[in-house]
Amino acid sequence: MLHAECYSQEERSLPFPGRWPRASKFLLSACAAAVAELVTFPLDLTKTRLQIQGEAAVRRYGAAARRAVPYRGMLRTAAGIVQEEGLLKLWQGASPAVYRHIVYSGVRMVTYEHIRDSVLGRAEDKSFPLWKSVVGGMAAGAIGQFFASPTDLVKVQMQMEGKRRLEGKPLRFHGVHHAFVKILSEGGIRGLWAGWVPNVQRAALVNMGDLTTYDSVKHFLLLNTPLQDNSVTHSIASACSGLVAAILGTPADVVKTRIMNQPRDKQGRGLLYKSSADCLIQAIQGEGFMSLYKGFLPTWMRMAPWSLVFWLTYEQIRRICGVSSF
Repeated sequence: MLHAECYSQEERSLPFPGRWPRASKFLLSACAAAVAELVTFPLDLTKTRLQIQGEAAVRRYGAAARRAVPYRGMLRTAAGIVQEEGLLKLWQGASPAVYRHIVYSGVRMVTYEHIRDSVLGRAEDKSFPLWKSVVGGMAAGAIGQFFASPTDLVKVQMQMEGKRRLEGKPLRFHGVHHAFVKILSEGGIRGLWAGWVPNVQRAALVNMGDLTTYDSVKHFLLLNTPLQDNSVTHSIASACSGLVAAILGTPADVVKTRIMNQPRDKQGRGLLYKSSADCLIQAIQGEGFMSLYKGFLPTWMRMAPWSLVFWLTYEQIRRICGVSSF
């Protein structure tokens, strides 16, 4: 009994990260993700607009086709948003995006570290084999994205509100809370998870590129070069992770965006696409294979600084709070 009381007092005297390691890592990753999201959000909005542009399934509807605007590249799309809608519209949909990353990044980071350190385990030299990192990254991304899918759905639909205003269509939402309530009332709980399959597929691929690449490159540099566990190593690893994540994740991101943005019937079923596979086939047949990489440049230009800001912030916050390096 005395031993138990002493242990309990010792445990209570520990700082928060020591008493609640997973909760603290969740909070730290959520903070880092919120900073990175706000800094790079205009590129995400530009990417979403590009991915919807020239949609083959929409061209089958004459009225929609007549309202279609000429194709714009990344810079013209961003400039057009500023000129036609205003500078602050570059952050339209930022609130649900931040909410999404609080859930998504918090869950994926905690899940990956748990898989790496407790489930699969490191090698004797403290390295983490590539195949284990791939499994861990994909699993962590899929789990994190499943929980965050409703916030991602709201983010995508709110990002398209400015375009609807320019086309003379009535706005669907008056804010984040109204968007959640309306989607829930029209499609039920199932409606909040519309597009979750391609969403989870994309997250698995992106995290195979992001978490797997960052972890592998960072520990490779630490084990095989004179570099130390500092900002230089973190920057190199994050640059590699952003590029690989963009290459692997863009096709699934295009499919996810289109499925989430399509009109739906009263039962919550999509009117343009039956499934993610149907969307993929229609895109390739109607627009060509490279349509799957619409928005790749802003995706990469966003993922690169996002990864840099996130990993540098996350590693520094961990160090300041007394949590071991990722």
